[in-house]
Amino acid sequence: MDLHAKYPGLSDLKARARRRIPHFVWEYLDSATGVEATAARNRTALDTILLKPAALQGEVAPDISTSFLGRDYPAPFGIAPVGMSGLIWPEAEVHLARHAARAGIPYCLSTVATALPEKIGPLAGAQGWFQMYPPKAPEIRDDMLARAKAAGFHTLILTVDVPAASRRERQTRGGLVQPPRLTPRLLAQVALCPAWAMGIQANGMPRMRLMDSYAEDLLEKGPLPSTAHVGYLLRAAPDWDYVAALRERWDGAFILKGVTEPEVAQRTEAAGVDAIWVSNHAGRQFDGAPGAAAMLPAMRAATSLPLIFDSGVEGGLDVIRALALGADFVMMGRAWHYALGALGGNGPAHWHDVLVKDMTSNMAQIGARTHGDLPARLVTP
Repeated sequence: MDLHAKYPGLSDLKARARRRIPHFVWEYLDSATGVEATAARNRTALDTILLKPAALQGEVAPDISTSFLGRDYPAPFGIAPVGMSGLIWPEAEVHLARHAARAGIPYCLSTVATALPEKIGPLAGAQGWFQMYPPKAPEIRDDMLARAKAAGFHTLILTVDVPAASRRERQTRGGLVQPPRLTPRLLAQVALCPAWAMGIQANGMPRMRLMDSYAEDLLEKGPLPSTAHVGYLLRAAPDWDYVAALRERWDGAFILKGVTEPEVAQRTEAAGVDAIWVSNHAGRQFDGAPGAAAMLPAMRAATSLPLIFDSGVEGGLDVIRALALGADFVMMGRAWHYALGALGGNGPAHWHDVLVKDMTSNMAQIGARTHGDLPARLVTP
């Protein structure tokens, strides 16, 4: 089958994934919080970034390879962390880590993934990044860091934009709780999705296995809110002292994720941070935030550190938009999972190919041979 003929864009993958993933899981993957106004602003902010088409440039063969934090990559994008990834599609973390290793792009494993770092690190090979929701207890923090390092993860991501659980109304209405429990209503949805159901049956109901290894005693204190999870029993709201403690204990690259404030960006270099991840959590935490792309120019002006961007990215054109505004690298989470839901283990490679073709086509349209040509093609007011 020619996958590009049947699934040429993300909307095609998304439509098929929605039919193959149970509704309560779909609502977890696809939803934001509130009335999802921030998610809409993320899309609007990207759509307002216009680039000048180019004529009479001769043949343009774009080179999309890049270097980031001392490593070479064939493309300027990677796979962002998604909590409970293996609930969205069976063994999602395994599929994504293996694709990242084959393709030579980063895969970032979430603290609240359904697979342990000891399993995923070797599969990701040289492409493993580890995302941390900061534990309160220093002994848990240090043990988690040691486990990630021993498993082969070389880059640490501290998420700093989740000081409390968000409400995520669509997720609540969908009926997903943590840990997942299949009520009669949810079982009826599962019955409509046989491929998902068989995969889950073969691998067991997904759980946050890393968190579970630290939180068994804490769970005895009572149930969690439906949109929270076991990680909230362990988690601290990080501050600059926490950043300093992690920097002292981690000898690899160190990135702060979820920063959209220029004044915060200005402090990060002195704190020993190696890069900043500009993100509003794709609108999943706070519904009154500006579109993430709208913050890129101010963030770029505030720091010389490398910038990663996410939130609302739906294709290669969005990748080059972010690069044109000053990002050095782009990460996506949902899109890779739409691809998994649509095509199973074949999904990540197809979505990767779509991104590459979309990037190279659009760069040729604007006469950009490398990423360095992109800022000059911006249409300025």
